[in-house]
Amino acid sequence: MKIDVRRMVLTTMVVCFLAACAAKPGSKAPPGLDTRPVDLARGRGVAVLTGAGQPVTWAALIEACANADAVVVGENHGHDLGLTFAAAVWHDVAAKAEHSALALEFFERDEQSRLDDYLAGLGDEKAFTTRTGRTASNYPPGHRAMVERAKELGRPVIAANAPRPYVRLVRQQGYGALDRLTPEQARLVRIPDELLGGRYREAFEALMRPGVEQGHGGTPPTPDEIATRLEGFYRSQQTWDWTMGESVVRALEVGRRPVLLVIGRFHSDFEGGTVQVIRRLRPGVRAITISMIDANADGLRVEDRGRGDFVVYVGSNEPRP
Repeated sequence: MKIDVRRMVLTTMVVCFLAACAAKPGSKAPPGLDTRPVDLARGRGVAVLTGAGQPVTWAALIEACANADAVVVGENHGHDLGLTFAAAVWHDVAAKAEHSALALEFFERDEQSRLDDYLAGLGDEKAFTTRTGRTASNYPPGHRAMVERAKELGRPVIAANAPRPYVRLVRQQGYGALDRLTPEQARLVRIPDELLGGRYREAFEALMRPGVEQGHGGTPPTPDEIATRLEGFYRSQQTWDWTMGESVVRALEVGRRPVLLVIGRFHSDFEGGTVQVIRRLRPGVRAITISMIDANADGLRVEDRGRGDFVVYVGSNEPRP
């Protein structure tokens, strides 16, 4: 696995585990939110390849997505061109598929009512972003454009992820700690049926191990301590995977199709954990994966073969013009 994936995970996943991906909700309106429209034509101009390297037209990509049950779009968090591309995909898929739904990793299930209130016009954007703790860093223009498109067309937006306190709890204490949740709390998180193994877990542990082995306070952890910490982190990872996968499947069960899930691409690359969960919970599901790679390439790189059904190279992240 090459350096671009390693960098993405070490700068996003480790931060997610130790400090959480999104800033915690606050009482003040978010400063500096960029509300300028995204350039959808720029997003549509990104070259698209199949996972085997064949060029794909924009029309063919949208047709494939619109006819799928689930579309899992793997992003690099905060990448301007990548999120512009994702917003353009959702914009055109939503226009083509009247029963479509948007699902986002970046909203947690306990925020669903606040999303629903905003989509229904019960409050303005300032109230919505304040109630959900959105800031310039955790609500970039691409994410905002997706939500606004859903609002415009009357499509649901699914807060797909598990609440941070529950994820932290299973990392520290294991799944048994969730036994004391009330039924209302329990519906906010999906306890994994099992911890998935194979390539996904191996890649996860390889990426997390260097940080775990450093320990704290200058005392190197023992092998048993390393194994225990890796297990805890993987429980958290799988709680995200199973909750987000279940969120997609729940939407399919009530007739939404396609459900387009935007997610950090480690969860979806090479049939990652969230994609595996969707397939396990919904056998026979027609699921498509799109991987956005923060690198430049003239064609499909060897290491990216099979990374997704569709692969796009969005280059290094550049500030929005």
